[in-house]
Amino acid sequence: MAASTETTAGNPPSENPLGRLREAFNRLSAQQKIAFAVAIAAIIAVVVGSVLWSQQPEWKVLFSNLNEKDGGNIIAALEQQNIPHRMSPTGAILLPAERVHEVRLKLASQGLPRGGMVGFELMENQKFGISQFAEQVNYQRGLEGELARTVMSIGAVQSARVHLAIPKPSVFVREDQKPTASVMLNLYPGRHLDGAQIAGITHLVSSSVPQLQSGNVSIIDQDGSLLSSLKNKLTEAGLDATQLKYVRELETGIVRRIEDILQPVLGPDNYKVQVAADIDFSQSEQTAETYRPNNSPESTIVRSRQNNETASVNAAPAGGVPGALTNQPPVPATAPLTSPATGAQPANGRQANAGAPGQIDAAGVTAPLNAAGQPISTSKNATINYELDKTVRYTKQGMGEVRRLTAAVVVNHRRELDAKSGKEVNKPLAEAEMKQINDLVREATTPNCRSGRTRTMLSWVAN
Repeated sequence: MAASTETTAGNPPSENPLGRLREAFNRLSAQQKIAFAVAIAAIIAVVVGSVLWSQQPEWKVLFSNLNEKDGGNIIAALEQQNIPHRMSPTGAILLPAERVHEVRLKLASQGLPRGGMVGFELMENQKFGISQFAEQVNYQRGLEGELARTVMSIGAVQSARVHLAIPKPSVFVREDQKPTASVMLNLYPGRHLDGAQIAGITHLVSSSVPQLQSGNVSIIDQDGSLLSSLKNKLTEAGLDATQLKYVRELETGIVRRIEDILQPVLGPDNYKVQVAADIDFSQSEQTAETYRPNNSPESTIVRSRQNNETASVNAAPAGGVPGALTNQPPVPATAPLTSPATGAQPANGRQANAGAPGQIDAAGVTAPLNAAGQPISTSKNATINYELDKTVRYTKQGMGEVRRLTAAVVVNHRRELDAKSGKEVNKPLAEAEMKQINDLVREATTPNCRSGRTRTMLSWVAN
């Protein structure tokens, strides 16, 4: 016990933690010491790397999918402003995350990126003394760029180019030419344009250029397919996507209505319904104008009335010795040739004559007596115009009339328990049930058909 006490006292244990670690390290073998040193170095490397990585800025995409011209202009603008940037392997421009929005606004104020085309900003820096031809060319380039930018806003279009052929105006009608346009579309992979979108692009371009007709706009895609001719062929053939969609919606609505009626009767999953609709998309207009015979003169309405009464007197030929003495007006006669009129006496005591003394009055014409050497001719004309009984009827037949509906219903056999064998067997529906289902389907489809021509076919099959 005493020897043990002396040994402990001669080599006392270290109370310092670092000393204890040193003692524990000294007790390790050479291989353990090397492994321990490698572990310590790896831990230090990880810590240092984490600190350095946390101090580096986060890089985000500024712009991607840029053409060479826009990419070079953006890089030059960033280097001019001493903005740190990087290029990703995919060609995108990377910037520190905290400066992405700021740099985008600055570049937008400079008109970057331009998308490989110029718009009406080309007209902002016009030089003094520029010719009219150069000004017209710049205007046409700006209009083409603006149209291409507008077309590129469509979701399926990746890029677009527009070419306008605007002829010079001419004072001669025979030499007047209409402008034309060509549109080149580069669509995203797997995307396509339907007829409505092609028609929209066509009307957009034609409405932006004066006197440009929609038929003079040609549209092609990156494969060289003429999309505008495809739209025209479909339109001329009478095929319209909206009409086909209307037919499908009508058939789907009728099928849903029939299923709602048959489900309480037959149960779910015991029937199948298909409906075919024959739709008339033709549109006609008719104007009819009908005249009925006039009624009795008492009930008709007079539009206009005209009375004409004329009288002529043949004058006696001139006679006597030529001169001033013979060319004198005739002297009125002192007594009338007619017999005196009988009746009441005037107030002055004289009898009333048929005409003035020495004159004759006939058919509203008063002539001297000596001029009435020949008989007097008179004529009377009366014209009366009546209103006509006219009826104008304007009839316009709308599109989408249902000419015929055909419904096919397939019904499963009914499963019943056989009294003899005690097993379930399939039995067809009775005639009364078949007639009931037929009537239900017919009533469900008849209101959709204006002409009432419906056809229903029912079939029964076993499971």
